[in-house]
Amino acid sequence: MYPTRPRSALRTAVVWEVVRAALEKRSAELDQPVLDVVDTGGGTGNFAVPVAKLGHRVTVVDPSPDALFALERRAAEAGVTDLVRAVQGDTQTLPELVAPGSVDAVLCHGVLEVVDDPAEALGSLAGALRKGGVVSLLAANRNGAVLARALAGHFTEARTVLSAADGRWGEQDPMPRRFTGEELGRLAEAAGLRVQSVHGVRVFSDLVPGVLVDTEPGALDALLKLEEAAAAQPAFHAVATQLHLLATLA
Repeated sequence: MYPTRPRSALRTAVVWEVVRAALEKRSAELDQPVLDVVDTGGGTGNFAVPVAKLGHRVTVVDPSPDALFALERRAAEAGVTDLVRAVQGDTQTLPELVAPGSVDAVLCHGVLEVVDDPAEALGSLAGALRKGGVVSLLAANRNGAVLARALAGHFTEARTVLSAADGRWGEQDPMPRRFTGEELGRLAEAAGLRVQSVHGVRVFSDLVPGVLVDTEPGALDALLKLEEAAAAQPAFHAVATQLHLLATLA
């Protein structure tokens, strides 16, 4: 079961399946049905609540009090209030909020793009893990943005994304930072993590006209299956809007 509405599932289904399987595997390895999970930047609980519904304890660390309020309401509606804890903070304050070496898995989705120091942030996340713990890392893909700007007819901006150190196309770019798969891999390794898998996320869904998906019978389901089939193939990573890395603490 995907954690979001059908249309939104195009953006989350691949990541959700990888996360769900990783938690299931870790639980089996430890012979422990309930894991301790931290979702940093987890906001309103798009992933935290479904993870809690699997039976795991989830601490959501987010700087927005409004998002955390919505999270608590969402958790109550899902009947998992006892498994979800909302904490205001960020990656810089994480060591003060979560004891070192105390969690089995960390979700870090859409966070490295906006923090001041991605390496420091990832180091803080790794520090919260028990040995063998899992990190789910989702970040904006530089190469995917090149394709998107080019297809929109913004060729100069596409070239800028390709060469800019931060992967941005200009001052008006709403994304503070983008990464290549190699850059994310190096950040993970520097934090003491071992990359287990890489998936491309939103390979096609951001390129296909929404009207086609919404009006053609069966198109949404077919596109979702296509996304899942292409996600693990390296040839498609370069054009994905986001990259998802699954890593473990060495």
